[in-house]
Amino acid sequence: MTDRPLQILLLEDSAADAELILQELRRAGIAHALERVENEAAFLRALKTFAPDVILSDHALADFDAMAALQATRTHRPGTPVIIVTGTFSESTRVAIDSLKAGADDLILKANLARLGPAVEAAVAVRRPLHALSPRQFEVLRLIAQGHSTRDIARRLKLGVKTIETHRAAVMKRLNIHDVAGLVRFAIRVGLILPGP
Repeated sequence: MTDRPLQILLLEDSAADAELILQELRRAGIAHALERVENEAAFLRALKTFAPDVILSDHALADFDAMAALQATRTHRPGTPVIIVTGTFSESTRVAIDSLKAGADDLILKANLARLGPAVEAAVAVRRPLHALSPRQFEVLRLIAQGHSTRDIARRLKLGVKTIETHRAAVMKRLNIHDVAGLVRFAIRVGLILPGP
């Protein structure tokens, strides 16, 4: 899948469930480094210090749920896939639906962890083109997808309009996307921005 092990952040308060998830990742042959956290403070710290490639989140912990994890991820690590791993669909139907609408990549039932490997691989594969972008190009893509004009992006980044046009052209070439609408669709798909209501 990748040249290096995936950094996987697991938000899970059950050690037994965490072990089952870890076993499934191994069974699926996903090379990874895993960090498990159990609360909001540890999650926020890990977003910055561990820099995950993928986040696996239980749907609800005592004071922190999947929606809060999604929002924190979009703020601190936009574009990082979040996969919800839940005990049963019936206990969290509303949270699950809201999480998927808010940009979670998938919802995996703990009773059907065989889906976890393919879900992780799909989430990573769709984001692989982002690795071809420089940090500045990534930021330009995000601002374009948010609907900012070239002139506004130039002002925000304190760069010239021509420089932003050059970055936009490079982003389109590297992503093989040839119009702004395509860039917006891609940005929504990889979680850089949320779809409209």
